[in-house]
Amino acid sequence: MNHDDVKLTGETVKTDFEKSMTYSDYLSLDKILNAQDGKSDQHDEQLFIIIHQVKELWMKLMLHEINSAATDIAEDKFREAFKKLARVSSIQRQLISAWDVLTTMTPADYLKFRESLGHASGFQSYQNRLVEFSLGYKSTHALKIYQHDKKIYKLLDDQLNTVSLYDQAIRAINRAGFNIDDAVINRDITKSYEPNESVKAAFKEIYKNTDQYFELYEMLEKLVDIEEQYSRWRFRHMKTVERIIGFKTGTGGSSGVNYLKKVVDHYFFKELWELRTEL
Repeated sequence: MNHDDVKLTGETVKTDFEKSMTYSDYLSLDKILNAQDGKSDQHDEQLFIIIHQVKELWMKLMLHEINSAATDIAEDKFREAFKKLARVSSIQRQLISAWDVLTTMTPADYLKFRESLGHASGFQSYQNRLVEFSLGYKSTHALKIYQHDKKIYKLLDDQLNTVSLYDQAIRAINRAGFNIDDAVINRDITKSYEPNESVKAAFKEIYKNTDQYFELYEMLEKLVDIEEQYSRWRFRHMKTVERIIGFKTGTGGSSGVNYLKKVVDHYFFKELWELRTEL
């Protein structure tokens, strides 16, 4: 046994880390655990900050997986894409469950430090915008929020100019021999996707012949999974905000619950939901 090893509870563990990387080093825990810089001395501000930091970390991983899956689909690597998209849905479930923790904070608790936020608001989450862009919803009306930070603005601009997951799925279906309108295949990818009848017709054919087009069918169902989880996340967001601040205006100037109610029913992949009625 080396001098830097010791027997603890029947296990040989390393104890000398003068020249070795530790678990904390690898995870940069000094940065992460000291990043909860509250602006007040109120107890629940720590909860508020950590919950939102955790959500941003999960969204970072979502983006990593969605963009990689989109690349896989572009190369017809469906099995690789399916694993990543299944992971995205699992991440979304974690995001949804985070609201359970935040709802332990009462309106009285939040009001004690709400003014400390100034105009900071979740509405300004650039990663949430990046996720929306990656799925095909490329609304640019809020981009001016990020003009003060060139690095963030470039991230958004790069994602804006990247073919979305939905567009890649439609292109894969077109490559498989389905007749998709040229206006869809060659559309301006910096614009939000608009539903198209040729796309819906292709989807219907796939759903009516699942054995013949199983990989394409499975790909579309993975998209439905993501859409459904996204809708659940938005609903929980809306109800959590209503529970804590009612119908107050958001700290960033949005209409708060009224705005969140509007986006609950937004669709990324509308044809996939419409065809269910028509099948």
